[in-house]
Amino acid sequence: MTLPTFDNLIVTLDAQVATIALNRPKRANALHLELWFELKAAFDWLDNEPTARVGIIRGEGSHFCAGIDLGLFMGLQEQIQDPCHGRMAEKVRGFIVKLQDCLTAIERCRKPVIAAIHGSCIGGALDLIAACDLRYCSADARFSLKELDLGLVADVGVLQRLPRIIGDGRTRELAFTAREFHGPEALQMGLVSQCLADKDAMWSVVQDVAKAIALKSPLTVRGLKENLNFSRDHSVEDGLKYIASWNASMLLSEDLMTAAMAMMTKDTATFRD
Repeated sequence: MTLPTFDNLIVTLDAQVATIALNRPKRANALHLELWFELKAAFDWLDNEPTARVGIIRGEGSHFCAGIDLGLFMGLQEQIQDPCHGRMAEKVRGFIVKLQDCLTAIERCRKPVIAAIHGSCIGGALDLIAACDLRYCSADARFSLKELDLGLVADVGVLQRLPRIIGDGRTRELAFTAREFHGPEALQMGLVSQCLADKDAMWSVVQDVAKAIALKSPLTVRGLKENLNFSRDHSVEDGLKYIASWNASMLLSEDLMTAAMAMMTKDTATFRD
């Protein structure tokens, strides 16, 4: 198995855990156009690679991600030029939809994705982590839903996903003020599962969590993500019907028998990819 290579990402695979590292440290890992599309490609790979059971997204250097690279807007001006306002607007919409899909690839990926956050996590970086399944940060992590200060309505997922993580009221307060907050407050509001003392401590915990998940039945883990996402977006009744149909087709698996036998014999279960 050959790992994918990218210009702006570093992908590694160890103990069935894939780490995808943003690799523009001199620009605080700001998201320029190439990086957006590389993220989609990386998470499409994670979804399809059977030996990778869990994904971690992290940033190289002193920061997780400073958000969207403002140079991206300059390039967009050239791409959307058209004498017809309607056609120009259509191009802008198409561009936004493509960027949305780059982050939705994280949510669409069947494997759980953990965000490991240190330093800056600004603007578009909040959109990115909101698409992840779990989030951990260091105490120095610095967050801001910054788009307001740029004269933008955030449009790649944070306004849709963040209310379901921290609540509607908190999201509105962050969106309407664009204020900065740090790791301890991110923990208090429920944005992250844990806030650790520093980057090293955070990274150690994230690796432990990822490796623990990777030891579980991959079929069951994928089913959990599918059903959690479905239930989030549907009524309780719809969610119950969906899980009934899911387990009708997936419940009687070899993983169920392997897990049951390991529990009875007090052994460690080993599951195939």
